[in-house]
This record gives sequence, C-alpha cells and structure tokens, in this order.
Amino acid sequence: MSTTVVEVENLSFRYDKRLKENILSNISMTVDQGEWLAVIGPNGSGKSTLAQLLVGLIEADSGKIRIKNTVMDDTSKWKVRRHIGIVFQNPENQFIGTTVQDDVAFSLENLNMPYDEMKFRVDQALDLVGMSSLRHHDPSQLSGGQKQRVAIAGILALKPSILVLDEALVMLDPKSRRELLTVLQNLKRKENISILSITHDMNEAALADRIILLESGKVKNCGTSEQLFVAEPDLEPPFPELLRRELLKRNRNIPNEYMTEEEMVNWLCKSRLTV
Repeated sequence: MSTTVVEVENLSFRYDKRLKENILSNISMTVDQGEWLAVIGPNGSGKSTLAQLLVGLIEADSGKIRIKNTVMDDTSKWKVRRHIGIVFQNPENQFIGTTVQDDVAFSLENLNMPYDEMKFRVDQALDLVGMSSLRHHDPSQLSGGQKQRVAIAGILALKPSILVLDEALVMLDPKSRRELLTVLQNLKRKENISILSITHDMNEAALADRIILLESGKVKNCGTSEQLFVAEPDLEPPFPELLRRELLKRNRNIPNEYMTEEEMVNWLCKSRLTV
C-alpha cells in the first residue's frame, strides 16, 4: 500500500494582495512515496510558484500543505524542510563550498552532524549521482550537467523523502539531460525517493508516473502520460508519440494508440521500418 508524502488541499496564492486574480486557485494534489509527478503548463500557469510553496519559501493565502503528515506553516517549515529539498534551474546559485565534497557537506555541517556520519552521507550522495571521482574539483568549473548533479547530491545528503526539480534540466545540453534523467530514474528505484518535477520538457514529463497540467493557476487535467496526451491534443507530445502520429499520417501500419519510448523502439526493431 502506497504512503502519501505530499498533500495539497485547496491551495491559493497571489503575489499582489491588492489584486483579485490568483496565481494559483484551489489547487489540490497528492504525491506518494516513490512516485514521480511532473507538473506542466504554459508560462504564468503557476508551476514555479507551486514549487516554492511546497518547500516553504513563500506562504499560501489559503489552503493547506502537508509534508509527511506535518502541516506547513511558519513554525513547522524548518522541520518540513528535513523531508523535502529543491533544485533550481541555475545550480550555481546553490553552491557555497570551494570543492564538490565541501559543497555537499555544507548543509550537514550546519546540522552539527558527527564527522563519520557526515562523511558517509557525502560519499553516498556523490556515488548516487556519479560524481565521486570529481569530489575535489571546484564546482564552478564543472559542466552544466555535472553542476546539477552536485546540486542534487547536496539535497540527497540530507536524505529527503521528496525531491523538487524546478526547471532543473532546462539549461542542459541533450546528452547531459539524458544522463541526469537516468540518474533520477535510478534514485527513484533504489532510494524510493519521491520526485516532483516542474518542467516544459514533454520528454521529461513522459517519464513521470503521473502528470498534472496547470492552466491559469488551476489544475486542468491529471493522469498518466498516455491519458494526458490523448485527452489534451493541443499539448506537444513527447518525441515517441510525435513520431507515431507522423507515421500514421504517412499511412504506416503502426499501432493506433499512445506509445512510450520503449514501446516505440521495440516496434521499430520488429518492423524494420524505413521512415
């Protein structure tokens, strides 16, 4: 039986209290332990605002956020942040240490963690993201993908239950993006960590267990990638589905239903199709 680690109930927020229009209006959602939830939507739909609310960087006007059964408020947010961490679009804004390992250890030092435990957690976090060999490097001299790995390691060292990615992969080249997505899939499988990714990338969203579509600050739709991309034809689908639709237009004998990347690759190999 799954355990719910994030509960959002009728959440509303606006930056300018003088205006009546909300950035978010009556948002309700849940995230289970070990689940990957993607949040998509056009610019201005409230995606990044939702991420900031979930980690307590801003406070909701109304509604409730529960993280592992603790209601988020001004007094509980420091306790809640032990369970949830966020990685932003630009990882350099999160770097503090002069070496990779020092940066990952920084938050643990602030907790006055014993040295042996801190060393174990740093080693483990760097190993999880494949950065152990660069532990003595200056974070600012790393590639974009490596910087994001270090930022994720810094959060993982705190052993959170939930990892929030706020457009964390948007600035990466395709190769770095694919590598990091593989890292995240492995983390989800090995550590049973919950992932909530705010993204414009439909290929990233398609990897999630569920997708929430925000529009004008409200939940327009929610479901699996298959359910969402079938129900919302105006959404640009991930590449495998885009390819399937194009092949249908060319009257190729391809299944008339949504296909994941794995399903598309398997079908292409079996059919030996020349596009």
